Amino acid sequence: MSRMMRSVAVAVALVALGCGAAGAEQQPAKGKTMTEVLAASQPSDWRRLDPDNTMYLDFAAGRVIIELAPGYAPQHVANMKILLRQHYFDGLSILRVHDNYVVQWGDPDAGDKDKAKPFGEAKRSVAGEFSQAIAKQPFVHLPDGDVYAPQVGWSGGFPVARDPKQGQTWLTHCYGMVGVGRDNAADSGSGAELYVVLGHAPRHLDRNVTLVGRVVQGMELLAALPRGSGALGFYEKPEQRIALKQVRLGSELPEAQRSRIELLRTDTPTFTALIETRRNRHDEWYLSQAGKVELCNVPLPSRQP
Repeated sequence: MSRMMRSVAVAVALVALGCGAAGAEQQPAKGKTMTEVLAASQPSDWRRLDPDNTMYLDFAAGRVIIELAPGYAPQHVANMKILLRQHYFDGLSILRVHDNYVVQWGDPDAGDKDKAKPFGEAKRSVAGEFSQAIAKQPFVHLPDGDVYAPQVGWSGGFPVARDPKQGQTWLTHCYGMVGVGRDNAADSGSGAELYVVLGHAPRHLDRNVTLVGRVVQGMELLAALPRGSGALGFYEKPEQRIALKQVRLGSELPEAQRSRIELLRTDTPTFTALIETRRNRHDEWYLSQAGKVELCNVPLPSRQP
């Protein structure tokens, strides 16, 4: 293995997904690599997942851990928590794996009133939550601009876009983000059908779909799933579907069964320095620095203490 590949391997081992503090341009990490920035981080730079906003999805290949974002989709997350506490997702299936797009799961019989799994106390439709009013919380602004929004950056640990003139902010469709499936009507989603962005960031979906969180561990399991051969990547035969063994809210699980994963806080100088390592890569392999980076190309590091 080359020195460059070994360096990348070390960095990847520390990174999961992801995707105020001063703006990113105000705290440059001159000449540093991402590995060096993370190695110099302090315990206060990291945070534990909130068990009540963490979803554990278990299937044959292993476990996927999702951090929910109630600050951006409060009604959908609240409805999902009802479904989770009723164990609604247990035994349902991954129905669709659309190459370079999404992995989707839900009830394969959702369209049949006689066979569909009951919602219990949960709502069957929730008004779309495509954006929220900009709140007074830390926002790390990416200085390199964006095609889809006036401003982009990170807030509360999530990649976000903002329109200061309209006073609105929203989550963005970066790799690993989790969205709510819906029909044409804006209020036709409930959180009972979910998808994860699997490929190149489909940012054209921003503000058209309610995003409820992101995968923080286990994306490699979803990315390795067989692609569906049907229209839009749906599995054509029932036996191709991948059963969900158990889906739980973290607060429902005994502490011993929860992950001890920690995420790098996005409101710290360490994260701002990490952004600079992605804008200008100083690893030995690179011959030139780009001086820019797209929002979805900045990872959110995680670690297992």
